[in-house]
Amino acid sequence: MIYHSLTQKHWLVLAVLTIAIILASINPLEFQSYLLHQVGTVLMLIALFYCLKKIGLSFSSFALYTGFLLIHVIAAHYLYSYVPYNDWAIKYFGFDLNQAMGWTRNMFDRFVHFFYGLFLYPFFYRLFQVWLPSLKPKVLFLLIIQFVMASSLFYEWIEWWIAIGLSPEEAENYNGQQGDIWDAHKDMFLATIGAIITSIYMLIKKAPTE
Repeated sequence: MIYHSLTQKHWLVLAVLTIAIILASINPLEFQSYLLHQVGTVLMLIALFYCLKKIGLSFSSFALYTGFLLIHVIAAHYLYSYVPYNDWAIKYFGFDLNQAMGWTRNMFDRFVHFFYGLFLYPFFYRLFQVWLPSLKPKVLFLLIIQFVMASSLFYEWIEWWIAIGLSPEEAENYNGQQGDIWDAHKDMFLATIGAIITSIYMLIKKAPTE
């Protein structure tokens, strides 16, 4: 079902995100970098509400989009590079994820890029479905994967453009590269993998055409 306005369950999802933003705004690791990240949150929320009103979205698309923002907000509080996900895994599940996977860096920024493709794919699908209604489903799916790739590249450009205007320490806090010269390439790759996974799922489930 396509919605053009907020319902009770939409408000519930937004309430969870609002609470997360409030909590994340309490003593973030580096306030300036946190604000820079939250500019993106505000812009994405504006885009979400605009598209909901103008073209309509399914609740699942809305919820997944908001879910991505929730992950982003958590990451912003910890400057992406310092999210203690491994400590949480050990504390609550008794499982050392970094050791099991052989990771020597904080990988939460990779998770966020992966979920960009995984969670935002249905939202992009709706956009292209409205903009290009004559395309066959398989062509549409491939086009959206290419859009995820292109938008990931554009984001890395924006991130680089902002970082060159900051001090080296501020740039590292904002950028979260952690010394990996291939950081941007890996981020874009994981976003693409996320999009491919959701595209395959939607193809199998025969995504609706309205």
